[in-house]
Order: sequence, then structure tokens, then C-alpha cells
Amino acid sequence: MTESTTRAGAAGPLTSRRGRSPVTAVPGTVARPLTPSPAPPQLSSPTKKGTRIAAGAALLVVAVAFLVPLAWLLLASVNPSATVSVTVPSSPTLDNFRAVLSPELTFTPLLNSFIISGATALITVVVAILAAYPLSRYKMRFNRAFLYTILFGSCLPITAVMVPVYALFVTLGLLDSLPGTILFLAATSLPMAVWMMKNFMDSVPISLEEAAWVDGASAMQALRRIVVPLMRPGLAVVFIFVFTQAWGNFFVPFVLLLDPAKQPAAVSIYTFFGTNGAVAYGQLAAFSVLYSVPVLVLYLLVQRLAGGSFALAGSVKG
Repeated sequence: MTESTTRAGAAGPLTSRRGRSPVTAVPGTVARPLTPSPAPPQLSSPTKKGTRIAAGAALLVVAVAFLVPLAWLLLASVNPSATVSVTVPSSPTLDNFRAVLSPELTFTPLLNSFIISGATALITVVVAILAAYPLSRYKMRFNRAFLYTILFGSCLPITAVMVPVYALFVTLGLLDSLPGTILFLAATSLPMAVWMMKNFMDSVPISLEEAAWVDGASAMQALRRIVVPLMRPGLAVVFIFVFTQAWGNFFVPFVLLLDPAKQPAAVSIYTFFGTNGAVAYGQLAAFSVLYSVPVLVLYLLVQRLAGGSFALAGSVKG
């Protein structure tokens, strides 16, 4: 037996010179490297593969369903002879935008839309905060029943209540009134806003309010100085939700506002549909582009408040 073999047998398990595979040395034998056994091949399930293909095809259909109307909107707005079909204009022009950029067709209706939608969203957010605070902070027996009741109120179709609402507005003298229309839109948006606001308020730790109460703050002061600043992302979500609903609402202003000077852009878009089925498709597309831009700008501005979602980090210790 050689000296190297004796040393290997005395040392026990050794490693190879490169340090990659372990070797086992037995006295009187030659050490051999241990190679790992190959892993069994893994076969992909045909069911999962078919599911992925079906999901991809469904998403592609949904994407096409959204992109085709958007493509028609952008192309028809610069097409002097736009039709209902999606066609690339041979000579793009901005004449459609020049035709609709007038106070009667665009500026006044957009201003009315801003007033109605902004006031509706502001009133709804304030009232939803006051309504969601006791539902979030106080445990009462009828909390769950009350939440489901107001959620049921948001499921009622607006067309089912417009006849009695119209009669009520005539009786109270609120017909053709912007404040009356704003209050009604805020009332219809309030159930879902309260439900959403309550869920956002639950994420604010109550221990922060308790610390404010120890320092002598009242419940309303704690709500205004502690809870509301910490749930700014939730406020932004509810505000955008209510604003977009009021911005695109056609039926309520169409029924309750009779003066064309008070009607929002969602109702004035009806003027592009002429008699006997004649439609100014190019001007309609140009007005629709202008009509959608303010909402996109508002969404981008309010989205910056989402940075407050990290405001709770480190606020509670121990």
C-alpha cells in the first residue's frame, strides 16, 4: 500500500483537486468521485398549456375590442371624410377640431362638466368620510347590515328612480338647477363611496388616534389631523371614481337640465347626431378626444397622491 493511499484512508472523505465533487476513500481501495444522479425529466401538462393558450387568446380578443374603437377615434378626428369604418386618412387635417372649438359646442359644456363633476366628487368625499368614520371605529351590531343596505342602494338602476325623482324636482322647484343636479348625483354616488372609504379607513391604525386623544385631541380633530392625511391615496381613488362617474353621466343631466347653457359635455355630444341618421363622424371624434383629455390629465395629477401609501410605514412601533 502506498503512502498516499494510507493518508487517504486515515483522513476519511476527501475532495478532489478542483473542489467540485466529493470523494470517499476506503483503506486499500482507490477513491472514486461521487456523481449526482440525473434528475428525472419533467413533462409539461397539456392541460396547463391549453389553458395558457386560451387565456392568451381571450386577452388578445379583449385588447382588440378596446384598441379598435380607440384607433377609430384617433383616425376619424383627423379625417375630413370620416365614416363609421376604421380608415387611415389620405390627407390628415385638423378641420374637425377647428369646427368644434367654439363656446357653444365645447368650452361651455366642458366648464359645466367640471362644475358638476368636481362639486359632486367633493361633496361625496366629505360626506363619505363622515359616514365611514363611525362605521370603521365603532363596533355596533348593525354595522354589517347597514353596509349591505347601502351597498344594495348602489345596485338600483338609475332609470328606475328617475320618474319619481323628476316629479320630486318639479315639486321642489329644482328642475333645471345645477345645485339640485349636483346633490342628486352626489346622493347616487354616496353608497359605493362610503363602502370604499370605510375599507380605506380600516387600514389606518387606531393606536395613532388613541395617542392623539391622550394629547387632548377630540375625535373630529384626530379625524382631520391624523386619519385623513394618512388615507390620501384612498381619498384620491374615491374622488376619481366619483368624478369619472359624474363626468360620463348622460341620463341624469339630460332629464334634469333643460337649458342648453347648463348642460354638460356628456349631453352636448348629442348635438352631433343629426336628423334622419346623419352623423358628423369627424367632428364627433374630435369632440370625443377633447372630452376625454381632462379626465386623463386629472387622473395623472391625482395619481401622484399615491405616494402617501407609504405614510404609514414606521408610524407604529412596538
